[in-house]
Amino acid sequence: LSLWDTYRATHPLYTILSPERVDGMIQSMLEHYRTMGYLPIWALWGKEAHCMIGNHAIPVIVDAYLKGFRGFDVEEAYAAIRGSSTVSHQHSDWEVYDRYGYYPFDIIPKESVSRTLESTYDDYCVARMAKSLGKEKDYAYFSRRASYYKNLLDPSTTMMRGKDSKGKWRTPFNTFLLSHAATSGGDYTEGNAWQYTWHVQHDVPGLIQLFGGEEPFLNKLDSLFTVKLEGESLADVTGLIGQYAHGNEPSHHVTYLYALAGRPERTQELVREIFDTQYKNKPDGLCGNDDCGQMSAWYMLSAMGFYPVDPVSAEYVFGAPQLPKMTLHLADGKTFTIIAENLSKEHKYVDSITLNGEPYTKKTISHEDIVKGGTLIYKMK
Repeated sequence: LSLWDTYRATHPLYTILSPERVDGMIQSMLEHYRTMGYLPIWALWGKEAHCMIGNHAIPVIVDAYLKGFRGFDVEEAYAAIRGSSTVSHQHSDWEVYDRYGYYPFDIIPKESVSRTLESTYDDYCVARMAKSLGKEKDYAYFSRRASYYKNLLDPSTTMMRGKDSKGKWRTPFNTFLLSHAATSGGDYTEGNAWQYTWHVQHDVPGLIQLFGGEEPFLNKLDSLFTVKLEGESLADVTGLIGQYAHGNEPSHHVTYLYALAGRPERTQELVREIFDTQYKNKPDGLCGNDDCGQMSAWYMLSAMGFYPVDPVSAEYVFGAPQLPKMTLHLADGKTFTIIAENLSKEHKYVDSITLNGEPYTKKTISHEDIVKGGTLIYKMK
């Protein structure tokens, strides 16, 4: 269960293409909880490896629950996600996190920024399930924790930056410095400040507001794809376009942020560039480790023309399709057909979209609209 990687798109893709497998995967996670006392973080051969951060079984369970999967005990599942988010265990020091509203780098010397950001997403997921179950006190508590990402956005650099227990920013601050789980003193997990600044999958409007609006947000995002790495490289940070690292999972939603900030054409350009430069039809054709399917899930969903920026939202943000026709064979014999009319090397932009013959102007398509079957047509220009 390579959950740090696969919660992003692989498990959402399973809910579309392999729904019969989803409940069994969650049962495995709950069995892990019964045995270990917390949900799997990055399990290998049936044992916890603790090699990554976050508690990302949580979004997988919440995503399934919100999409109507019920082949597991819902109250037990909620107790597992709540317990994993409140009882400290390796890489999850909740007393420190709650006391400061982030992980201070002088107390948590490894990956303090990444651990904070990954945890705020999980907190949002717990809040979503709590609200659905009518647990209002928990909903308020975890919603507040989900906003902790705001405590690490340094306004002077507009970067997610390490902060100590006295509230002082890490100085000196090298925005290019790459760190890994094994790098003591590094504030990021397999990345740097450029890559992790965008790791707010659950509250893109809130992140845009921290930047001062869409224009400065988009200007900074433009810089991500043009700024070149200064200093040493890192084996896990690959597939670079500027500082965007398609070869590692924390970057996978970032191209779609343009679509949410009013520039969908830039998302469409970048998706094509990634397809053309980061995926090759040869044995070493991936620009990074597939990590149990996440690199491939990005490809499959993006080929359909959409991607789950927030994996538990049951909404997929539009990009641009990369194949002229795809047919998804769904449960109960239904099909969902995706057609890209006039698609070519030159015609990579989406002019208009229709769903089942009706004009469709939203920024996202819902999981519900996909799994009930139908036809999605993109007119390309």
